[in-house]
Amino acid sequence: MEQVVLLDESGRSIGVEDKAAVHHQDTPLHLAFSCYVFNDQGEFLLTQRAHHKRTWPGVWTNTCCGHPAPEEDMRAAITRRLGEELGLSVRSLELALPGFRYRAVMPNGVVENEMCPVFVAFTEDSPEPNAEEVAETRWVDWKQFSTEVVSGEANVSPWCESQVRQLSELGAEPAHWRKGDPAMLPPAALVG
Repeated sequence: MEQVVLLDESGRSIGVEDKAAVHHQDTPLHLAFSCYVFNDQGEFLLTQRAHHKRTWPGVWTNTCCGHPAPEEDMRAAITRRLGEELGLSVRSLELALPGFRYRAVMPNGVVENEMCPVFVAFTEDSPEPNAEEVAETRWVDWKQFSTEVVSGEANVSPWCESQVRQLSELGAEPAHWRKGDPAMLPPAALVG
């Protein structure tokens, strides 16, 4: 049974809960991650969440999201999920937004409530989506995509919209973004 790490307001672990039971109308704060994967042409891998997912089914979003298992290193968790969801191996997995946090409510009342550090990576692989997790993928021009998100023209997940706004402030070229400060990560993310 997959578990997520529950957090207090300072980002410290206060326990675990089964992933299947954690998302509801009063979802507790928990640890997650987001990853944005680029290719050598500077394109970003946009993914559509599987249509049967409990939260935001069928919504377009960043390359990969997930939850590290209790005591699992954040980078190891991201590498694992990229392989499981998209068949990708990546290089230069770097922290971009260590302190990202969000809360979003679906129309049916289900809540996402996460401290969700954002990472950036590069790959030479072509995605092989796992249909249990990902409905569709497409490589998009980052500059055009980020401009559309910031202007409100792109329909993406609420966390992706907020993250892209913050990532855009780092500059136009993802390969040249400054690395995030690991000291700004939630303490629970500093295991491994």
